[in-house]
Amino acid sequence: MVTQQDVLKALEAVIDPELGLNIVELGLIYGVQVESGEVSVKMTLSARGCPLHTSITNGVENVIKRMDGVNGVKVEVVWDPPWTPDRIAPETKKRMGFR
Repeated sequence: MVTQQDVLKALEAVIDPELGLNIVELGLIYGVQVESGEVSVKMTLSARGCPLHTSITNGVENVIKRMDGVNGVKVEVVWDPPWTPDRIAPETKKRMGFR
């Protein structure tokens, strides 16, 4: 059975092309729910007018659909709370030179 942790690990393969980092490290994933093989992801993007919106959300769907035990995927893009660089994983901030 697929778990929330399995999904988050798989989502590390989805890279934000503008920043070159995965969407989990960037803090773009706000929540993952798994119930009877149905996976729901609540996420955001780094900017409302992101030209790669479709590419990134399609990447999320495709990565999850390929997982064993997944029967369906729902991706919801939300804007509240707004994304800020504070959501970036601490170790990633260090690599990027943030303090």
